[in-house]
Amino acid sequence: MRIDKYLKVSRILKRRTVSKELALHQRIEVNGKSVKPSYDVKPGDCITIIFGQRQMTVKVLETSNFSKKADAPMMYEVLEEKWLEENCCE
Repeated sequence: MRIDKYLKVSRILKRRTVSKELALHQRIEVNGKSVKPSYDVKPGDCITIIFGQRQMTVKVLETSNFSKKADAPMMYEVLEEKWLEENCCE
């Protein structure tokens, strides 16, 4: 399954277009490497996403083309979630 679709189906991100844009701007890494929106996600992959001031790392447990809202959290395991500091000069 494509990474942009996986992030939408698993409800990590709300829209597929958002995940596609993040991947195009190199804000999504799989196993430490930046990936394109067409990257094929496999169980066991570690995905790091930077959106806004938040960084989230998840481990893929399963991939399915459809999931109910209640079942979506079973598709991944959150390994780390942190807020990034703003780089601002005053």
